Amino acid sequence: MTTTTAPTASLASVTLEVADPEATNRFLTALGVDAYVDARASEAPSTGFRGFSLALTVSQPATVDAFLASAVDAGATVLKPGTKSLWGYGGVVQAPDGTIWKVATSAKKNTGPATREIDDVVLLIGVEDVKATKQFYVDHGLTVGKSFGGKYAEFSSPAGSVKLALYKRRALAKEVGVPADGTGSHRIVLVGLADSLTDPDGFTWEAATPPTAS
Repeated sequence: MTTTTAPTASLASVTLEVADPEATNRFLTALGVDAYVDARASEAPSTGFRGFSLALTVSQPATVDAFLASAVDAGATVLKPGTKSLWGYGGVVQAPDGTIWKVATSAKKNTGPATREIDDVVLLIGVEDVKATKQFYVDHGLTVGKSFGGKYAEFSSPAGSVKLALYKRRALAKEVGVPADGTGSHRIVLVGLADSLTDPDGFTWEAATPPTAS
């Protein structure tokens, strides 16, 4: 007898709430992430660090540099230039709409010319209590892929979706090179769960739209 396991919940896409959606969508297209992230209009007040960053994981340092250059050409500001570290190579930029983007690889050497291939798109949200927020998402159908105590958690995701990860808020701000202080709206909406909800740190989810019957 064959048993069918119901698919677990996941983060299907991310919507940025911005003052100028057309400009942001042009930036997302230039970066090559418009299949994962889109934008809609919002004037919700927000100051300082919005509590999240988006990250692209790629194969090698040359590809990191190519994506960082594309972001700068599209109007982004460099927060951290591409640099080697103990874990690999990466850099951080801030888009014109204020969204922080990190591009990184675990490789320290190039194995060929730069490409436009993205291995993973990751949404890192900064939380006050990683363990409590991790449990919240497990209770809503997500499956933990990696977990490092109360410091970091990453959820499993199917191919073609955005990977969701949790990080301590202050640690995330330090990682991307900005002060941790910030108030107001996160200016981001997550899509993919069965129901609309707000998590313990104020990040909002909208229910995934079911496919239209043909």
